Amino acid sequence: FFPRAFVKMTQKRRNGGRSKHGRGHVRYVRCTNCARCVPKDKAIKKFVIRNIVEAAAVRDLSEASVYDSYPLPKLYTKLNYCVSCAIHSKIVRNRSKEARRDRTPPPRFKPKRDDQPAPRPT
Repeated sequence: FFPRAFVKMTQKRRNGGRSKHGRGHVRYVRCTNCARCVPKDKAIKKFVIRNIVEAAAVRDLSEASVYDSYPLPKLYTKLNYCVSCAIHSKIVRNRSKEARRDRTPPPRFKPKRDDQPAPRPT
């Protein structure tokens, strides 16, 4: 057998599941779903941009509006999830050992932009 000083434990991830390299301590954030304290660098972050008005009421609002083209206000929120909640709500999935080496970020989906506003009903 080997002395304990030479035995190195196996490591699942190169970064230990964090992106803290060189920093001793990172402040905590609360998980959006369960309010658990998670280190900021370990938390799974998601930036959500939504319309304040839900899709069903957009048409009613545009018909009642005096202005021809009024840009609807948006709601910008940054969601922080702990690892458990992110896996449970399918924000991230577990990957195989080979797939974990792939460090390319997932593809970004940009919302479709309509340059011309829809014709207003008269």
